[in-house]
Amino acid sequence: MSALPTPSALVRLFCTGPQPDGLVHCSGGQPQGVRAARDGPRRPPQSPGAVEEILDRENKRMADTLASKVTRLKSLALDIDRDVEDQNRYLDGMDSDFTSVTGLLTGSVKRFSTMARSGRDNRKLLCGVAMGLIVVFFILSYLLSRART
Repeated sequence: MSALPTPSALVRLFCTGPQPDGLVHCSGGQPQGVRAARDGPRRPPQSPGAVEEILDRENKRMADTLASKVTRLKSLALDIDRDVEDQNRYLDGMDSDFTSVTGLLTGSVKRFSTMARSGRDNRKLLCGVAMGLIVVFFILSYLLSRART
């Protein structure tokens, strides 16, 4: 009675080593009476139509997965687009606000410069107003610090 070859020996007999594509290629035929390298019942070879059907089902499943991912990405892109439009409207509003404030400040500076350049009486008035504002600022800061404690 001769010893049967081990499964790894069968693989070496009927399979070639790794090919450039990284796969191990095995011949389809096996000697009669010798079990396959894997233990278990032998499966009949699948017909090309069955293999094609399996590949078609797998292809459809992967296409459905891809479609769902594309749908999620489209939804995300639309959300980003809406956010960008909202932010652009907000920035446009701020731009118009800054433009109006700039006009207001420019007018105030012109009036202040005109008042400062006019006669000596206006300078005394300007000094009095500035001193009054400084005093009011210190009084308010004192009251606020007392209110916190």
